[in-house]
Amino acid sequence: MSKSKIAVIGAGLMGHGIAYIFAAAGNRVSIYDPDKLALSSVVGRISEIFELLEQPPEELDNIYIFENMENAIEQAEVVIEVIPEQLELKKALFEQLILKTPQETILATNTSGIPIEQIAKDTKEPQRILGTHFWNPPHLVPLVEVIQSHFTDPKIIERMLVLLTSVGKTAVHVKKDIPGFIGNRLQHALKREAISLVENGICDAETVDLVV
Repeated sequence: MSKSKIAVIGAGLMGHGIAYIFAAAGNRVSIYDPDKLALSSVVGRISEIFELLEQPPEELDNIYIFENMENAIEQAEVVIEVIPEQLELKKALFEQLILKTPQETILATNTSGIPIEQIAKDTKEPQRILGTHFWNPPHLVPLVEVIQSHFTDPKIIERMLVLLTSVGKTAVHVKKDIPGFIGNRLQHALKREAISLVENGICDAETVDLVV
């Protein structure tokens, strides 16, 4: 598969790990963050992941840092937003991204719980927006949920699944934009059952911990 051009908007805890994933697989990765401190330190933090996972350091050359968003997203095939989990912030960013990128560019919001439909619905091209849920830390946890809202073009879901698989992730398709997606719902179901077992005298909390 040919290498892709990825733009990551957000250089924080999740952003630098996501950037690592794509750069380590040989893709060109552009990073932008309005926070100059986060942006100035991101290459060093990514370099630490390369050392931790004993990856070839030359792949760091695939990472490019930009101080303005327009340059970072120029020619990107996929833009992954990794900003704070605040709906209004995300909506405002995607309104800009839709205006500043061509229609074929995939626009992904990384979120653990905000409905994709809420982010996309007021934009001019909601069909271009999908959700990704990278689990923390993204460079260690293989799972990525790819979420399809009822606006999302199915073709970009397939493209994103292929891309994520190509960089070694276990990419799963969440076909409906439901609260919690798949992984969080399963975790909460386990938690509810654990509480029920203890409350009903089936076992104590320590036993639950041993079993889980």
